[in-house]
Amino acid sequence: MAPQNQPFATRIAAYGKAAVEEACRLILAGEPVAVPTETVYGLAADATNEEAVRRIYEAKGRPAFNPLIVHVRDLAQAEEIASFGDAARALALAWWPGPLTLVLPLKAGAAIAPVVTAGLATIALRCPAHPAMRALLEACGRPLAAPSANASGGISPTRADHVVKTLEGRIPLVVDGGETELGVESTIVAVDEDGGIRLLRPGPIDFAELAALASLAEGEGKSAIEAPGQLRSHYAPTKALRLDATAAEPDEWLIGFGAVAGDDSLSAKGDLREAAARLFHALHRAEAQAKACIAVAPVPEEGIGRAINDRLRRAASSRD
Repeated sequence: MAPQNQPFATRIAAYGKAAVEEACRLILAGEPVAVPTETVYGLAADATNEEAVRRIYEAKGRPAFNPLIVHVRDLAQAEEIASFGDAARALALAWWPGPLTLVLPLKAGAAIAPVVTAGLATIALRCPAHPAMRALLEACGRPLAAPSANASGGISPTRADHVVKTLEGRIPLVVDGGETELGVESTIVAVDEDGGIRLLRPGPIDFAELAALASLAEGEGKSAIEAPGQLRSHYAPTKALRLDATAAEPDEWLIGFGAVAGDDSLSAKGDLREAAARLFHALHRAEAQAKACIAVAPVPEEGIGRAINDRLRRAASSRD
């Protein structure tokens, strides 16, 4: 471990057996490392180690009231941590491994560091599909807390260089697995005691697909943070962001979509899956331009477009 108050020299290692072994060694020594998932890059640490999890919060500058998602290797490991009813188990069997996070009652005596849940009686669990994160979970033999691998509130990382952009010198290692497949964070649902589920954050799994398995209600009417990604201002570039733009103002870099051409495009053919995969990289690229502001073309509020618009609204809210 690096001496206290001395920054790390952040190293990038290509995904493979050696990188996973190095990442596992660091995690078991109490350090967080960045690793790709199918959604975005995560900053992983041993979820059973209080000090290791605190280092996630310190590296990101994350507020202590914002809980973390814990990644598990399978349903059996998840059931050691949280209480699963029929609805929760059905969702897990249908979508794990994959981009679905379940918020469930934390079991008494579960070996999870209290800081992970930010004092809540529930815990957010996900079983990821990406081979790098799955290999790391297997190698460590521990559940891993892993929020997005970026400074808190900033643009999420879908490439290793996005991680380094804000966490250089704060973490020892980035496992480089290339660009992530889905590009937006997991869908999060809270599963209530009566078996109903509430959507807390839209993501790659469509609303209708979840509704087919359980009664689904929107996560409205609650002021408390129940899960990651619920802060009003989040995923934000440092520049002002204007939404639903059909043309650029003189000081704007325009990110287009479909028929709206721009300096860049989420998807020239109007493909929402492609748009989701390109969203955060497009925002990183726009932030690096000389133009003072960013504009984004309208994106349909359907399917994964709902997750795209959720991220864009939160990204723009800090500038409202």
